[in-house]
Amino acid sequence: MHQQKKTLFTALKAGATAMALGLAAFTHATAADETVKVGILHSLSGTMAISEVSLKDVVLMAIEEINAKGGVNGKKIEPIIVDPASDWDLFAEKAKQLVNVDKVAVTFGCWTSVSRKSVLPVFEAADALLFYPVQYEGEECSKSVFYTGATPNQQLIPSAEYLMSKEGGEYKKFYLLGTDYVFPRTANKILRAFLLAKGVPAANIEEEYTPFHHQDYQTIVGKIKKFAAGGKAAVLSTINGDSNVPFYKEFANQGLTSAMCPIMAYSVAEDELRAMDTQFLVGHLAAWNYYQSVKVPSNQKFVKDFKAFALKNKLPGGDKRVTDDPMEAAYISVNLWAQAANKAKSIAPNDVRKAVYGMTFQAPGGQVKMDERNHHLHKPVLIGEIKKDGMFKVVWKSKGLVAPEPWSIYTSPDKGCDHVDHEGTYTKADLKAK
Repeated sequence: MHQQKKTLFTALKAGATAMALGLAAFTHATAADETVKVGILHSLSGTMAISEVSLKDVVLMAIEEINAKGGVNGKKIEPIIVDPASDWDLFAEKAKQLVNVDKVAVTFGCWTSVSRKSVLPVFEAADALLFYPVQYEGEECSKSVFYTGATPNQQLIPSAEYLMSKEGGEYKKFYLLGTDYVFPRTANKILRAFLLAKGVPAANIEEEYTPFHHQDYQTIVGKIKKFAAGGKAAVLSTINGDSNVPFYKEFANQGLTSAMCPIMAYSVAEDELRAMDTQFLVGHLAAWNYYQSVKVPSNQKFVKDFKAFALKNKLPGGDKRVTDDPMEAAYISVNLWAQAANKAKSIAPNDVRKAVYGMTFQAPGGQVKMDERNHHLHKPVLIGEIKKDGMFKVVWKSKGLVAPEPWSIYTSPDKGCDHVDHEGTYTKADLKAK
């Protein structure tokens, strides 16, 4: 009898334990179901941290704002932050973690094209979504990516046209200098093709690359000085990350000025200028789609809100923090995704995709529109001149929004990008066959 009671007690205890565990698991699952997980995939350490940390910060600000308005489909957004540490292989591993383990609904991230190329197979294999917020070289048309930065015809080509124009100085010689990876090499391939098509002799185009985190620019600047000696020469710079600091410093050390040989930068914005001595940069140029100095009410609010967010969250720099183009693009990314998810009443990638097509958003710098077919934004193009205070004076602006061209007409004139009537990239031959 005593043994039967003991057995019964053991069984009841086991049952109660199982029930408690089951209830705990149910409670955990319910809590998880009450939020929508999103991934933030940006380098918070390593050579690219100088640029990418602020993208993480502004994505968190956008999430906080959206949550304050009720979140997505009545659920709060829960950010899952990982640090791929400027390591391209680690980007892929962290992307797998976000998609396959954390089961995020969407990921906001990457800066360099090599990091984007590294994670692309992960998102495509899982049919997951990545919003990519940085200007890039184009030549890509993925169903899994929404590109909120500029395509070459929204940054590279207008800036080169500007320098060749009377207004921009009628420059005739171009030194193409970049970091040695996908974006600079493809960007310079496009720029070279454009310059040659416009009648610039091949002898007037130089091209050179340095590795990530390169610090010694003495020899290269010496070459540029010799190249610019005859006048009418400009540098088209796709240097990325912290290498910009020693490059501009050496440029000034060797007596080169913006009047003698202007640098047109494609990866230097207000955030990078925070870490640089602006006395070396005054008068040099950059091509973007947004500047902190844009004087419209929506941007003044954005700048004020970000400074307040940085101060409240005790971010390095506090209310001295600045905004820039990739930050605006990252902010647009989160808001477009949230708008689309609410419109679709779903966070399923295919539902969100369809809802994003043709969607507009009142961005800090003005209204932008997602293309109806190719996953890229219609944006304004701005060319700015660096001032002593690290801000930009806009010296040229496009008339209205510029439609994106993922495949450049100068290097891939036979290709197009369409996710509605085609499965991404198509060719003119495909159109004729139909």
